[in-house]
Amino acid sequence: VHCRVESMGGRFSGVRTQDIAYAKAQGELAYYRALEHQGLMRMIRDMGELQAHLQEWKQNPQQTPIGFVLSMEGADPILSPEQVSQWWDQGLRTVSLVHYGVSTYAHGTQAPGGLLPVAKPLLQAIEKQGLILDASHMADGTFWATMDIYSGPLIATHNCCRTLVPHDRQFTDEQIMAIAQRGGVIGVAFDDWMLSPDFDKNHPDNSHVTLATVCDHIDHICQKTGSVSHAAIGTDLDGGYGREQSPSDLDTIADLQNIPPILTSRGYSADDINSIMHGNWIGLLLRVWDH
Repeated sequence: VHCRVESMGGRFSGVRTQDIAYAKAQGELAYYRALEHQGLMRMIRDMGELQAHLQEWKQNPQQTPIGFVLSMEGADPILSPEQVSQWWDQGLRTVSLVHYGVSTYAHGTQAPGGLLPVAKPLLQAIEKQGLILDASHMADGTFWATMDIYSGPLIATHNCCRTLVPHDRQFTDEQIMAIAQRGGVIGVAFDDWMLSPDFDKNHPDNSHVTLATVCDHIDHICQKTGSVSHAAIGTDLDGGYGREQSPSDLDTIADLQNIPPILTSRGYSADDINSIMHGNWIGLLLRVWDH
């Protein structure tokens, strides 16, 4: 289970400075720690903790807390490259540079452009520390400039395919291939406007968007890369929308279990489906944390 510390960012409405973004993210981290104290969740920070958690979950899933890998969406709460180590010590393991618009470090969704000057030393610090970089929400210029600077582990926690939905929030086929060539994993988002070009946020009708539409994006990633190793579940179901903007046949999170039969009908094997549903994320973490 993936949880994240979300930041509105230094230039977004309601958050005027990086200091405020830092304080906000620290508050969210404190909330996760409170959930840990209650025995409801468990932060996973390294390979040993991951393996132990998976073993416990296998033996007693009803009593095992929900495991999560702490992630940060938009790097504004990181006040300087020198502060990366502090966040690491607090459990942060995945970070993205930007959300919508322009952040402290880069241009993001619906804000064409590239990296800002302060981004390069931050990317270098992220790579040196061993954090996993999340390419979600990067503007095209940011994406390709980052690929020239950063050579560490790369993922996309919640993205879809631009070939199927033409918008800069989605990845081009070239971007999908670039992530795959780095051994990365792309989690497909479940936000209807990202899944279908026909979904209108102003007049939401999700009747034509289903889990089969999600599988269209999963299948596109697999077909484009020639492998099931780079597609996964990303959902983004905590993204600030409800059932009206989710696949119409998704009632609760338990309905994710309806994805395997769809993939089976499209020729995917049981091993393929296990990889897509959970194995690719776990495998990536084990590879990264084995160093």
